[in-house]
Amino acid sequence: MTREEKAQIIEELSQKFADNMHFYITDAGGLTVEQVNNFRRLCYKSGIEYRVYKNTLIRKALEKQEGVDYTPLFGTLHGFSGVLFSKEAGNLPARVIKEFRKKLDGKPVLKAASIDSDFFIGEENLNTLSELKSKNELIGDVIFLLQSPAKNVLSALLSGKQTLGGLMKTLEERAK
Repeated sequence: MTREEKAQIIEELSQKFADNMHFYITDAGGLTVEQVNNFRRLCYKSGIEYRVYKNTLIRKALEKQEGVDYTPLFGTLHGFSGVLFSKEAGNLPARVIKEFRKKLDGKPVLKAASIDSDFFIGEENLNTLSELKSKNELIGDVIFLLQSPAKNVLSALLSGKQTLGGLMKTLEERAK
């Protein structure tokens, strides 16, 4: 690979890091080509991009990012490194990794993740990341909570109307 090709890959990768607020770095070492392709297919179906890069290229692309210090992730850049990019949900790559692991025991391994510039380093964070709620899920929860009191008031008023009507009818019949 020539210097120009490396520079172009670093530039493209740097742009991907800038465009995607959520990315995971994984180690898929030990997987066969067929297994890696199956993992890529699963990622593609889920709307996630998975690419394998050299560690030095990942490091140089992260160094080019402005506003965020990615140096805590540099210690994870060894061995076989693949990067999962997710634009929408920060938890989706973790869920895809867990789903793929149902077929293969323990592969791929989570090295690190960056969710909105928060870092999660190490395999032990995979369950935590998969249980995180996405932005849309949180908005849905807030809307549901805001609607609950209004629904309760409406149902009380509607049931009260029938109770009040029944009470008036009973009083009217007694008066006769």
